[in-house]
Amino acid sequence: DWDGLSVEDGKRAAISALEGLGSGTRQTTYRLRDWGVSRQRYWGCPIPIIHCETCGMVPVPDADLPVTLPEDVSFDTPGNPLSNHPTWKHTTCPSCGGAGIREQDTFDTFFESSWYFLRFADPHHPAGFSREAAAYWMPVDQYIGGVEHAVLHLLYSRFFMRALRDVGYLEIDEPFAGLMTQGMVCHQTFQSADGKWLFPTEVERDGEGWRTSDTGEAVTAGRIEKMSKSKRNVVDPELIISEYGADTARLFMMSDSPPERDMEWTESGAEGAARFLKRLFRLSCDDSLPPVGSAVPEDGKALDLVRAAHKAIAAITADIEGFRFNRAVAQLYTLANAINDLPMEAAGAGRARRFAIETLTMLLAPVAPHIAEEMWHNLGHDNMLATAAWPVADPAMLAEDTVEIGVQVNGKLRDTVSLARDADENVAKAAALESAGVIRYLDGASPKKIIVVKNRIINVVI
Repeated sequence: DWDGLSVEDGKRAAISALEGLGSGTRQTTYRLRDWGVSRQRYWGCPIPIIHCETCGMVPVPDADLPVTLPEDVSFDTPGNPLSNHPTWKHTTCPSCGGAGIREQDTFDTFFESSWYFLRFADPHHPAGFSREAAAYWMPVDQYIGGVEHAVLHLLYSRFFMRALRDVGYLEIDEPFAGLMTQGMVCHQTFQSADGKWLFPTEVERDGEGWRTSDTGEAVTAGRIEKMSKSKRNVVDPELIISEYGADTARLFMMSDSPPERDMEWTESGAEGAARFLKRLFRLSCDDSLPPVGSAVPEDGKALDLVRAAHKAIAAITADIEGFRFNRAVAQLYTLANAINDLPMEAAGAGRARRFAIETLTMLLAPVAPHIAEEMWHNLGHDNMLATAAWPVADPAMLAEDTVEIGVQVNGKLRDTVSLARDADENVAKAAALESAGVIRYLDGASPKKIIVVKNRIINVVI
């Protein structure tokens, strides 16, 4: 009777049959389990419970909170340092006054970190947090964290917020309005012949393969995995900074991939980022640029570069606000190329280059702040770039001078024409009649009428 049923329908049929036989009852069983919040370690908040042989487990009175950890703790003896402490655990039962023993487990750190942001709203409040301040400031606008940690933290924090809401301490449901989890930094793994993991600094290229730097022993190159101490596929940040500088490391990491995805650290990628920064720095060293504050050109190819700079401002501003850092870096490359493409002999080229290079420097600052400050100084500015206002795009500069307009014949697209924005209707009609697609379909005949939707479409009716 159950042949052909889906899995879910089959489950329901089987349960109904068992209920009919009196062999069982329908029940929903959740996979949730109790959260064990205690940890046998020193670092963590002490659990405020006192064990009494007469009274059992007794909460520490509010007046005696918080219970603080002893500072004269020793980690030389195996086991829980709090259990091994000679005096800290011995206390008095707050209920009967007899001898008591403190709970020596501490809270899981997730227990402590799942609500601390409420305290930021009013850090001097005498209680744990201010209900009124939390109602005003919460939820947190943006949470940024590693995917493995932040997702768990989100679950625990949501539990705390809803628990505090249910018992009347809060009116909010969610701790965070937005969550962005950044990806892992990855690197290729290397193993010696005896299976020992090797650091990237211990190997070097040998033709198509790899070998150890000291003995020349052949090395097996493994998978590209997230950096970990166990597999030694880690790169020392200090070595990166000493060789390339912090700005190069930042630029490469932001340009390689979207921040929520894993990225592979490669020497070639770091070298490419370093070359790009050197190229930008050379732009700021151009002694032929006109003085600071020179007027921007208003026509010709120089104006096209000014437009490109304004488009970069708009795009990079939106990309940074949307955490699309790799796209923001790509826009920096685009603007740098536009600067190099402008012929030096073009009218107003110097003034356009001055504006575009200054704009590029300001847009570079969030990605490579150190070299951007040097470039700003090279360009003749006395103030620090970090104190300058963020550039704002001129909407008029974002509009294209020309637009591509589809030309239809009896409602079907047959060609496109390039027209000046907001071109006169008669100009648009003439351009449509001169297009190859329309000429072919008219075949010498005259159209009945031509419908022009400015800047969008031209429809020739025959």
